Amino acid sequence: MIPARYAASRFPAKLMQLLGDKTVIRHTYDNTVATGLFNEVIVVTDSDIIYKEIVNHGGKAMMSRRQHESGSDRIAEAVAEIDVDIVVNVQGDEPFVQQEPLQKLLQVFEEEEGKDVQVASLMQVLTEANFINDPNYVKVMVDKNMNALMFSRSVIPYLRDTTVNPVYYEHIGVYAFRKQALMNFTNWPITPLEAAEKIECLRYLENGVTLKMVVTQYMGIEIDTPEDLKRAAKLFKLSAGQ
Repeated sequence: MIPARYAASRFPAKLMQLLGDKTVIRHTYDNTVATGLFNEVIVVTDSDIIYKEIVNHGGKAMMSRRQHESGSDRIAEAVAEIDVDIVVNVQGDEPFVQQEPLQKLLQVFEEEEGKDVQVASLMQVLTEANFINDPNYVKVMVDKNMNALMFSRSVIPYLRDTTVNPVYYEHIGVYAFRKQALMNFTNWPITPLEAAEKIECLRYLENGVTLKMVVTQYMGIEIDTPEDLKRAAKLFKLSAGQ
């Protein structure tokens, strides 16, 4: 499921911006389908413009019936009547989606050790100070079992002891849920930390649900700002050999 909202506080209509010869949302949809990992890929949107952009190019899309605060709430409405075990949420602003990270994400639900996993998400290592300090890059701290301890737009961990060299992880907004965990999420009220940080997965932590984190080496660029789109355009040209 790809939640796709037309309005965005930092970059309105970002999903309809062109990246090469296609819009951001079509790149995300087409690349998710191309992984071959899913029985079905559907864009869930509140926008007639985005809906038509997908279906007019042969894709599958659904219109939300209600207003939603988060992408998870939006896809929970969409899958409520669908018989499914695992739901993957790929954000609409992830045009460089690749198979390997999503495959690694799905694998944590497999075998005996995966039976207790309810929610999983992706993260990648941040090394550049400007990104570590940027509140648009959500950071995550994990325990030794790679379960999330905290998500924040602030710098976590805070480097009080400068002789220590911590690893900084960026949370990538791609999730996999067992359906019941997702339905529970949408029935809970917005939690205090979630409201303060505007990070939806904090609702799980504040309700005592563990998030299994999976490290990926590459997820491209999330389009949150006009500057991100410029960086994405350069990456797109490089990947296309232009």
